[in-house]
Amino acid sequence: MHVGLIGAGMMGHGMAANLLKHGHQLSVIAHRNRAPIEDLVAKGAREAKSLQDIAQAGAILLCVTTSKVVEDTIGQLRPHLRAGQIIMDAGTSAPAATRKLAHELQALGVAYADIPLTGGPEQAEQGTLGVLCGASPETFARISPLLGCFATTIRRFGPPGSGHTAKLMSNYLVTGMVALVAETFGAARAAAIDWKDLYEAMLNGSGNSGVLRKMVEPALKGDFDGYRFALANAAKDIGYYAELAGELGCGSKLTDCVAEIFARAVETGHGGRNVSQMLNPATDNVS
Repeated sequence: MHVGLIGAGMMGHGMAANLLKHGHQLSVIAHRNRAPIEDLVAKGAREAKSLQDIAQAGAILLCVTTSKVVEDTIGQLRPHLRAGQIIMDAGTSAPAATRKLAHELQALGVAYADIPLTGGPEQAEQGTLGVLCGASPETFARISPLLGCFATTIRRFGPPGSGHTAKLMSNYLVTGMVALVAETFGAARAAAIDWKDLYEAMLNGSGNSGVLRKMVEPALKGDFDGYRFALANAAKDIGYYAELAGELGCGSKLTDCVAEIFARAVETGHGGRNVSQMLNPATDNVS
């Protein structure tokens, strides 16, 4: 299938490379960083000159940051879309916005699927991501071969919007754990408790988790970028989750506290840093 990719960043590059590896035709469009584009072109992709050019693909894959960016991008694509195409949003977006876009595109005969991901850039490169999909059964059947190029766990949760709903719940759990790890090891520093000893003891207990390992193990070696997920993206995701939880009647003081921690990190100018920088004693006011 011919796939048009918008957003060849840390996640999009790996997904695109795996689509090429499985024999799909790929068009990519440059944004700020040309290095991923040049690498994909060297692997066989074609560089598109415009969004109109990207819109010639049968499937369009969006790997962008926010619901607003998704909406703006589709708005620019809309005049060039045609019936039978599929648009897939691999980012973490607000479910209500996803449902609205799916409804609008359906009128054009264009299918829409939310395919947010679990896993990070390493899993994207390895083709071992997880996909939480929201799509009609027919659309899911059409895109499953594409998803299988870069994911090993693929689950459909229901119609468009349900994948993003599930993803927000997953990310709420993760961002809450990030905040807990940062606060716990900050308290350990204040109490003069050795981080290495505490970490190794935790690995044998219920606190052992991917979040703990990604954040602390590199930090023990002085690397506070072990968890490659921007604080601004975490704040955006927990903000979307807080809205969803309020709509569902599931909001709580815990939700508010977690959202406040990440909102404060962005407000103090740290949005571009990775979440594991919350452990860095040299960085003021991250958490």
